[in-house]
Amino acid sequence: MIQQYKLEEKDYRGNRFANHPSDVKGNNDLLCLTQPDIIRGIHSQYLQAGSQIIETNTFNAQAISLEDYQMAHLAEEINIAAARLAREAVAEHAKATHTKEEDYFVAGAIGPMNKTLSLSPDVNNPGYRAVSFDEVAEAYYLQVKALADGGVDVLLIETIFDTLNAKAAIFAIKKYFRESGNKLPIMISGTITDASGRTLSGQTLEAFYISVRHAQPISIGLNCALGATQMRPYLETLAAMAECYVSVYPNAGLPNAMGEYDETPEDMASHIADFARAGWVNIVGGCCGTTPAHIKAMKEAVAAMSPRKLPHSVEITSA
Repeated sequence: MIQQYKLEEKDYRGNRFANHPSDVKGNNDLLCLTQPDIIRGIHSQYLQAGSQIIETNTFNAQAISLEDYQMAHLAEEINIAAARLAREAVAEHAKATHTKEEDYFVAGAIGPMNKTLSLSPDVNNPGYRAVSFDEVAEAYYLQVKALADGGVDVLLIETIFDTLNAKAAIFAIKKYFRESGNKLPIMISGTITDASGRTLSGQTLEAFYISVRHAQPISIGLNCALGATQMRPYLETLAAMAECYVSVYPNAGLPNAMGEYDETPEDMASHIADFARAGWVNIVGGCCGTTPAHIKAMKEAVAAMSPRKLPHSVEITSA
C-alpha cells in the first residue's frame, strides 16, 4: 500500500530529517513520523474494507533494524506514534460508522528483525552470530513498551522464520508484563519458507509450535512467504494440533517476475473461504500484496461461516 504512493527520498525524510546523514528511502516505519496522514489513511482504508484487526506500521521498528538507517534512537518514538495513528484511525472509523471502538483491535506489529540468532551471516564461520540474545531481547523490550504506551490492544510477533528471535520477543514481552503489570494478549505467526514445510532456521511446523506454545498466546498462525494454495497443508496440520485460536494471513499468491502479487481478491477470498469451510481458522487476513479489496472480498466470503472450534480441554484467557 505504501509503494502505491511512489514516495521518494525527500518524502521519507520530511523536513525533520532533511539533513540526516544516510539514505532513508525504504524505511517505511519512519513514515509514522514524516507522513502520518498516509499511514493513518491506509489504516482507514482497511477498516472501511471490513478489517477488525489492523497492525501498526512497525514491522522493522526496533533499534537493531533501524540501525541500518542510523535511526536506532527513534525506535521508541516511532512505535508510540504508530500505535497512536492506528488508534486515531479506529476512533475516526467508529465515529463515522456509528460503531464502537471496542469492535476493532490494534495489533502491535513485532517483525522478525534483520539479524538472526540461529543462523550465521558468515558462511565461512557457522558459529558466528551478528547479535546476541540479550541484545535482541532488549531491542524487542523497548519496542513492546512503546507499543503498549501508544495504546495497542494486542502484541503480534509475526513472520517468524527464526524461532530463537521469536523466543527473545516472548522473553521481552513477559518481562514487560512483570515490570509494568500491564498484560496484553499475544498473537504469534510463523512463516514456512518453501515446500520443505520448514522455517528458514530449519524447524518443522510441529517443532515451531512446541517451541512457542509456552507463551500462552491467544492465537498461533501462519503468514507471508507463501500464497494460500501453498499454505494449505501446513494450515491443516497446525489446526489439528493448536490448543489456541488459529490465524492465517497468506500473501496474495506468489510474486511474479517483477516481485508483484497477481492473485485477485476473488481468488484469494475463495481460498480463505475453503480454510474456513474446513474448520481450520479463527482469524483470517492477508500479508504481502493484500489490498483493501482483498480484505473486503475475504470478509464477505467467510461472513456466514463458523470459526474453528477449540479443543474442549482448552480455555483461552487474556487481559
